Amino acid sequence: MEKWRGVYAVMLTPFQADESLDEVALRKHIDFLIAEGVHGIIATGSTGEFASLSDEERKRVVDITIDQVRGRVPVLIGSAANSTQHTIMYSQYAEQAGADGLMIVAPYYCHPNARELYEHYKAVAESVHIPIMIYNNPVTSGVDMSPDLLARLAEVENISYVKDATGDIRRVGQIKRLCGDKMSVFVGCDNVMLECWLMGAEGWVSGSANVIPARCVELYELTVKGEIEQARELYYRMLPLGDMLDLEGSFVQYLKAGAEILGRPLGKPRRPLLPPLPEDLQRLKKALDLVA
Repeated sequence: MEKWRGVYAVMLTPFQADESLDEVALRKHIDFLIAEGVHGIIATGSTGEFASLSDEERKRVVDITIDQVRGRVPVLIGSAANSTQHTIMYSQYAEQAGADGLMIVAPYYCHPNARELYEHYKAVAESVHIPIMIYNNPVTSGVDMSPDLLARLAEVENISYVKDATGDIRRVGQIKRLCGDKMSVFVGCDNVMLECWLMGAEGWVSGSANVIPARCVELYELTVKGEIEQARELYYRMLPLGDMLDLEGSFVQYLKAGAEILGRPLGKPRRPLLPPLPEDLQRLKKALDLVA
């Protein structure tokens, strides 16, 4: 399998007015993202509101995504759960459905320690045969997976990637120094991409790509080509949106509102999340005007 790199869009899950899955909108969104040039698709991640989906809905989103992508780009599936048993269940389902890999955030709410996290990921890795991207998101999971722990996990077969959403640009260098080529780092925040790429990250798991995928891909390609001045100019224009997403705690709400503003509605977030207030929508429109 070719090594993952580039912009991987972590997809929103479209809902209809009654909060049921909008399968037509999901298929259209997948085609739009691929046409805009994203290098990979991730379904049922945090941005996809996986924790608010039923088992049946999660599996349905997996099936639709793999069917609609049709091998055009790699498909990763978010298979996290709060127990190892259920994480294995979702992971095996994704593999059997034809996923290219998995993205797995640490068990949330229960706050496992380093020993427990190691055994959790090791057990999941041993239950499947496709690559795993560890998702380190201490804000939502409540635990921070240290570079030392990631170095231990890099020795486990199938664990080859990490999405770091700490927002700490020092992490990229720390992980690369300890893991070398055994662990590829993907940026997990929308307001530190350029800094992390310059430090050696190889990709970006991007929420912004739901609304401005072509700009996200452009920033990545400018960086890869070494056109840093042009990359910096584009990055500065993208930062107001990235800061809104990562600093205000309304990631899904802003992205779904942004998609609607740009004429590609994906429905509202599933409650308890609510659409942004009018004054926040105005700020969002201004941020999108800089890059859309």
